[in-house]
Amino acid sequence: CIVLATCNQELCDAFQISPGKRVPQPTTKPCSTPTAPSMDPTETHDANANLSRRQLILSSLATSASTFFLAPKISNAVDAIGGEMMDSEPVMVVPTTDVKKLFNDGRALESQGNIQAAQRLFAKVTRIAPKFIYGWASLGNTQVALGALSPAESSYTRAVNLCLENQKEEERFGVPRCNDLYLLYLNRGSLRLNNGMPKEALKDLEKADEMRAKPDAVILQNRARAREVNGLYAAADRDYTVAISMTSNEVSPFWLRSALVKFQVGDALGAFDLIRRVENRFPEAPEVRAAIATLLVAKGDQTTAQRKFLEIPDRQRLKYSDENYLTNTISWPPKMIEYLGRLTEAVGDRKKFEEASAVSPAP
Repeated sequence: CIVLATCNQELCDAFQISPGKRVPQPTTKPCSTPTAPSMDPTETHDANANLSRRQLILSSLATSASTFFLAPKISNAVDAIGGEMMDSEPVMVVPTTDVKKLFNDGRALESQGNIQAAQRLFAKVTRIAPKFIYGWASLGNTQVALGALSPAESSYTRAVNLCLENQKEEERFGVPRCNDLYLLYLNRGSLRLNNGMPKEALKDLEKADEMRAKPDAVILQNRARAREVNGLYAAADRDYTVAISMTSNEVSPFWLRSALVKFQVGDALGAFDLIRRVENRFPEAPEVRAAIATLLVAKGDQTTAQRKFLEIPDRQRLKYSDENYLTNTISWPPKMIEYLGRLTEAVGDRKKFEEASAVSPAP
């Protein structure tokens, strides 16, 4: 079952979705993952399942892309051997008895929404068992939830490195191994994408896709965004197209990103068709209205474009005259920004924004 993450703050604002509410997704298979599902170390990992193990709000996200933080399940090795690991290994895949209670308590607190308390317990777990992979992964998840992105990046990196170390060890019957490396790369790649590390993010997401070895909508959406911010628009368009084909039962906010990219690569018809479907789902979202108006300008229908653009409330509409907002906050492609500039000039917003900036310059 594919379940998208909760909307980030920028996305919530743009599409008028309450923070913490999941973006509706297709349910072609039964879904049972709650907002903050537990990570049970006694569950068997199904390597063929598309697992959504964490859905966290990244409140400091600087783009309007959807982001997915997934914590992997842990392979089963405890119950089958009476709650004790068969052998003591340098890298820990399953928590030992003394760590297990702390780890489970942290998971319980996290599922209850007490992220700070959960973070304290996961930090304690990493001190007691510094080579426990999923102690670091869980700590990273809570750090992301609290907006501590750089510490979270370090935690995810520890988890990735430990998993790589575990995979180099000789495989032995009955001894658990880290088999969720692609999810760890997806976690870290998604984080890096929103923490000013676009090139590093793309490398992680490429690795996640390679290890997954089959199309995965969550990976594709994140990799499409990473390719987009790295200027690889044609490749981003391909990823967005496949991701949409895999989740086409219901329109999602990331479809807007796909429409913008299609326009950038010259597929104006495809962009317009897609944005109209997004409009049907999110008719009052300011960014959707701005995108439709911009495409109408490109189509040559200036009158309809201005009417659609002026539907946006004044304060929100003036943001679209701010180049910093367009480039760094919602990250529109250059071609969209070019045509939007013609629109803001025509309705007089550009002049209003410049006058307001002169009176109250940004600090």
